[in-house]
Amino acid sequence: MIRRLVPHPLLSAALFGLWLLLVQSLAPPSLLMALLAAIAGPLLTDSLRPAPVRMRRPWTACRLMARVLADALRSNLHVARLLLTRRSNDIPSAFVRVPLELRDPNALAVLALILCATPGTTWAELALDRSVLLLHVFDARDPGQVVADIKQRYERPLMEIFE
Repeated sequence: MIRRLVPHPLLSAALFGLWLLLVQSLAPPSLLMALLAAIAGPLLTDSLRPAPVRMRRPWTACRLMARVLADALRSNLHVARLLLTRRSNDIPSAFVRVPLELRDPNALAVLALILCATPGTTWAELALDRSVLLLHVFDARDPGQVVADIKQRYERPLMEIFE
C-alpha cells in the first residue's frame, strides 16, 4: 500500500523538503501541502520517466563524468574567449545533425544533460525514431569534428554504461 502511494521515496522526500524550503514555514498547512506535493508529484509524473536504469560499467561512468567536467571547463573558457575577442558575425554558429546509435532512454537523457550543460551546445531536437539529434553549436567551424567528438567522447561511453 505504501509503495503504491510513494513509488519513488527519494523523489517524494526531495519534493517534501523543497516545498518546505520554498514556503519557509513549518505551519500545519505548509506541512500538508508539502505532503500533498510529495505524494502527488511522483504519481502524476510517473509516465514521463524513462525506463528503469540498468547501469553497467561504473568505472566507465566515472571516466565519463571526469571527461564531462573537463570538457565543460574547457568549453566555458573557449566560449568566453570567443565572446570577448570576436564579433558575433565572426562566430560560425550552426545547427548540426548527429546520427545516433544510442537508443536507451536513460542514456539519451544523460546525453541531453551533458550537451546542454556544456557551454556552446544546445540540444534542439531528437528524431522520433531516435536516430538523429539536431544540435545547435555556438562555434561550428568544423561540423564533422563536432559529430565525431560527440560520438567518441559521449555516445560510445554511454552505450557501454547503459546498453
